[in-house]
Amino acid sequence: MNRFDTTPYRRSTVGFDRLFDLMERQARNAGGDNYPPFNIERRDEDEYRITLAVAGFRAEDLDITAQQNLLVIQGRKRDDQPEGEMLHVGIANRGFERRFDLADYVRVENADLKDGMLIIDLVREVPDAMKPKKISIGGQKTLEIVKDQDDDTAAA
Repeated sequence: MNRFDTTPYRRSTVGFDRLFDLMERQARNAGGDNYPPFNIERRDEDEYRITLAVAGFRAEDLDITAQQNLLVIQGRKRDDQPEGEMLHVGIANRGFERRFDLADYVRVENADLKDGMLIIDLVREVPDAMKPKKISIGGQKTLEIVKDQDDDTAAA
């Protein structure tokens, strides 16, 4: 088994346990099932798209569950009986479960099924409380945002 040792990093970092656990779990599961095939695309700084090739699945055959830091996509196999005798079965008609670990504050914005492709749009929304702020030192007055002259004329 090819294992990445995170011990040196764990000794010198604090609060990254989840990240290291995720890396080790992914390394263990690297040889897993690749069905259905998928793409992950970064569309903008805080926007992502996951596209899964789910040919033969209808919307009612698919179940998408988003919970904290995890997106689970399941496809249920249908028991359609062919009208004739099957001489060769080359199209996969099997159920699947695909899991994606999500970063903090990433949420599913939209899901769509079109032309055999399941498209899931994700957005990262960091709450205002978590965004960087200027901190004053020694009780000094906090800095205020300076408005441009263009802002003043647009408001008038």
